[in-house]
Amino acid sequence: MKPTHRQTFAGSPSHPADFSLNRRQWISRTAAGAGGAALWSALGSRSWAATAGSASDAPETPNLNLGIIALTDCSPIVIAHEKGLFKKYGINSTVTKGANWAAIRDNLSTGSIQATHMLLGMPLASTMGLLGAPKKPMVAPWILNRNGQAITLKTEWKGKVGADPKALKPFVEAAKKLGEPLTFAMTFPPGTHAMWMRYYLAAGGIDPDKDISLITIPPPQMVANMKIGKMDGFCVGEPWNARAIADNIGFTSVTTQDIWKDHPEKVCAFTEEFAEKNPKTVKAVLKALHEASVWLDDMANRPEQCAIVSKPTYINCDQKIILGRLLGELDYGDGRKVKDETPMHFSRRNCNYPQAKYAKWFMSQYRRWGMVTGAPDYDGVAKRVMRADLYEEAMKEIGYAHGGRDASSFALFDGVSFDPANPEAYAKGFAKTAAVKSRKG
Repeated sequence: MKPTHRQTFAGSPSHPADFSLNRRQWISRTAAGAGGAALWSALGSRSWAATAGSASDAPETPNLNLGIIALTDCSPIVIAHEKGLFKKYGINSTVTKGANWAAIRDNLSTGSIQATHMLLGMPLASTMGLLGAPKKPMVAPWILNRNGQAITLKTEWKGKVGADPKALKPFVEAAKKLGEPLTFAMTFPPGTHAMWMRYYLAAGGIDPDKDISLITIPPPQMVANMKIGKMDGFCVGEPWNARAIADNIGFTSVTTQDIWKDHPEKVCAFTEEFAEKNPKTVKAVLKALHEASVWLDDMANRPEQCAIVSKPTYINCDQKIILGRLLGELDYGDGRKVKDETPMHFSRRNCNYPQAKYAKWFMSQYRRWGMVTGAPDYDGVAKRVMRADLYEEAMKEIGYAHGGRDASSFALFDGVSFDPANPEAYAKGFAKTAAVKSRKG
């Protein structure tokens, strides 16, 4: 029986069992980058402990409930579940779809889910107790994907606003004079979509705290709310930007990779408490995600990926709408059509390494927008949340040579360089150079 939502996967029925692989051969194949699903199929239905040869290597908590939100970048978790890759590493997985990001955070905090698909900013915010949220330390030892989000604007602005947010400013000013500020949506106040939207608006000389209304809407509800006129634009992950175009209610102004090429996006997160008590469990999850991610980055597998994740239990969207942007077929919906050379990816270019510099960039934006009082502990929080030690240990155990730590500088589409060694100067620089000013803090 095919695994479904709320079911555990007990091996692949699509391949006959073959018990000819011993542990040494299995590890060798894994190190060589063999597909995870094929490996597990070759091992058949034997337990993980039997293939490992030592019960002491087994996960401390084998039964895991993993959370997701209905977005294309939940794919590594879904594929690891559906293809039996969690099972291969001793995890009996259940996948639960959350209603919104706040619910995901709360379910992780209370322990009703033990690992989850999460916006990169969320474990930072929970660890810091940001914006009045309950302080619950969380860790993110795995980046699930890069790229693959976008900013969608209403159809009335087609041909008037393209990729340059400065073209939005006259519409914003006109609405503000009428006492009816325009409304833009994101998915979680300190999350990635909020930061992309804020950065985009500010680059156009628009203050997201004073000039417009910035609201929170769950990802799957973005299109419906745009359709009834509740907002004028939104930032969200795919497939909801492509869906807005298919439904003829909006167009893509920019993708987030237009704003920041190869930016980090979602992570696999755990509470710090769970990770400390269950390091073998966390590493087992990372190993399964690695194999799923390698499989996902084989472009020949993307039609199958879409057939799986499009199901009602996961994203609940036409697979054709999901597939186009995954293949780099980028139709902005306003006449612009390009081949996207940096579509969403899951493994390539050292995608999964939990770089501390990304946490520091997000904290610089929290500082910029007055979400923290005083300079945050950039180094301390980044090290605590972005658990490179867990990532490196897991990859060493399966013989995968990752790209390692990267502390180099980078710039977004406005050309302002971020130096991870001095995030506070970057944060403060916007008050002098940008068209908006940070709130006090």
